[in-house]
Amino acid sequence: MTEPQSNKTSTGIQQNVAGLLCYLLWWITGIIFLIIEKENKVVRFHAWQSIIVFGTISILQAILFWVPILNWIIWAAGVILWIILMYKAYQGKMYKIPIAGNIAEQQSKPNVQK
Repeated sequence: MTEPQSNKTSTGIQQNVAGLLCYLLWWITGIIFLIIEKENKVVRFHAWQSIIVFGTISILQAILFWVPILNWIIWAAGVILWIILMYKAYQGKMYKIPIAGNIAEQQSKPNVQK
């Protein structure tokens, strides 16, 4: 029998709000929430996914800085993903982006010492 998922967070913020905040400043808030959230798997999932998705987008933009049209397309895709991911997190859903979502799910196990 599996344990029910707790909505409790280390920060005292509601799980859905904390999930949304993981995406607020792209990978930066993902790192912040990964550091401060030790227990809640859903919030840690959103933090990891934020770091992976928006970290990748930031790296691609840095590499393609000299190709304005590609840089703009990547930026526009990032903004669309940003809105979708914040909306889904606020709904309380663990919406997974292909590849990044699977990695985030693997990494999101609570960081609790036994």
